[in-house]
Amino acid sequence: MRSRVRNARSAPPRLMPALMIVASLLLAACAGDEATVESARPVLVTRPQAAVDGFSSLAGEIRAREESPLSFRVGGKLVERRVDVGDHVKQGDVLATLDAGDLQARARAARAQLAAAEAELGRARADRARFATLAEQQLVSRSTMDAQDAATVAAEGQVKAARAELEVAGNQAGYSELRAPADGVIAARQAEAGQVVGAGQPVFTLAADGRREVGFAVPEGAIDAVKPGQAVRVELWSDPGKRWPGIVREIAPLADAASRTFAARATVEAPAGALDLGQSARVYFASANDAALSVPLSALQRTGEDGVAVFVVDPETSTLELQPIRIGPYGSERAPVIDGLASDAWVVAAGGHLLREGQQVTPVDRDNRRVTAEPGKPAEPAAAPATTADEG
Repeated sequence: MRSRVRNARSAPPRLMPALMIVASLLLAACAGDEATVESARPVLVTRPQAAVDGFSSLAGEIRAREESPLSFRVGGKLVERRVDVGDHVKQGDVLATLDAGDLQARARAARAQLAAAEAELGRARADRARFATLAEQQLVSRSTMDAQDAATVAAEGQVKAARAELEVAGNQAGYSELRAPADGVIAARQAEAGQVVGAGQPVFTLAADGRREVGFAVPEGAIDAVKPGQAVRVELWSDPGKRWPGIVREIAPLADAASRTFAARATVEAPAGALDLGQSARVYFASANDAALSVPLSALQRTGEDGVAVFVVDPETSTLELQPIRIGPYGSERAPVIDGLASDAWVVAAGGHLLREGQQVTPVDRDNRRVTAEPGKPAEPAAAPATTADEG
């Protein structure tokens, strides 16, 4: 080493920078024996909350218990529309009318056919009476009398058929008016005046007065957790914090081809007038397994194809452990935990994708207080706030 220093002193000035670099490398090599220690990473931790705060929720819409598409029983030109969307109607009110000219002409023709059939029946009965008198005097054969009897029966049948045809024509003429089958509100309109509509083509949609329901869509992943008869709570977007009790009434057996969701309906126990048709709402429900805890969605980590886990901090050693858990249907912010997690565990709330199992960390709560534990005692936040720069 002395020879090297001596050579450095005697070296020309142009070689001094190079020698200084070599000396620096030698000193770094001498200090390389010291092990590099990784600093503990600060992580945000939280306790699992009660599942009541982590109810899964789905978006829905307030609907009527009975929604009927209204249509004419005959086809024709729509000449008058008397109601609009949002109008309240009473049972029997005329909602729209068709051009009844052809239907009325058909009724007149049926009435004329009935008159002709009745006249033919009168003639047949008179002929039979005369032939009956001649038959008693044995002036006509028995076969001739049978023919008169058959003609009379045929005439009676023609009269009955004409009367039935007149009744049908009269009904069809009455079908030119579309009447409300019950009290309710016009929820939709599908036709306008001047349009030619066919028999059975929807013209209005009537939302009947009475109980209200909420319609919502259940995703494929949660279909096993929602069952008919399950209790739910319904909250209006316009009235947050106020939830009405309800019960799932029905779930469609087939998924929608476009959205791949299952249409569902839940009845809502609310006073009359408290819920307006078309209002946006959220349906809150617990998992089918009645989970007691929930964790933030940001705490969940995927393990394998279908596995889910969370990072749990051991406060005594400040190391991470990847804890597998079983969860219920996802909510908007939290997920219910069915199994695998203790209520007093400290769960890493965010940033789990940057961590690894066994890593040394500095757990802090949402108030930036370091979470510590004495041996044999549960972990609690320290009284003095922890500073991230000091922990680094």
